[in-house]
Amino acid sequence: MQITSIAQAEVLLRRLGADTAPHPGGMLLAHLDRVRARLALWRARPALQLAGLCHAAYGTDGFPAALLPLDRRAELATAIGPDAEAIVYFYASCDRKATYPCLAGPGSAMVFSFRDRFTGRTYVPDLRLRQDFAELTAANELDLARRDRSFRDRWAPDLLALFTRLRPLLSAPAWLDCLAVLQSRP
Repeated sequence: MQITSIAQAEVLLRRLGADTAPHPGGMLLAHLDRVRARLALWRARPALQLAGLCHAAYGTDGFPAALLPLDRRAELATAIGPDAEAIVYFYASCDRKATYPCLAGPGSAMVFSFRDRFTGRTYVPDLRLRQDFAELTAANELDLARRDRSFRDRWAPDLLALFTRLRPLLSAPAWLDCLAVLQSRP
């Protein structure tokens, strides 16, 4: 990954106020950078690492404060590239209540009916996007679980169940990190 892309993304995020936006465990920009770093440790491709750094740019179903409105997607694409921006949009657009229960079926056959909370459209995304979504979701939630013991105590069983269903989409390093963080005892 080019350092300039990370730097460009950080400049944009600072300009949008991510460094002063409160987030569980500190400021939003610090969380975003930790998510990017976790994806880098898992050897995620550069576009996914950049998406991890910017994953909350449009807000999410769990963190509705958007830094950038959707009509300014081109700004983010200029900073991080169109592939990374498409991952950010996809992640931000997830209607968790409608999508999470449909993430996996019995056995290893993945069922993935995705509902876009911005458009209301439901569809099955391609495999690469499903893998990116799984990795980014894991990196995001594991950062919260590592930083906030009460979050981990409350959500670890549900997150472990979610990531177990997503296991066919997760890289080996991501899966092992899920187990290490979510099965850890204080």
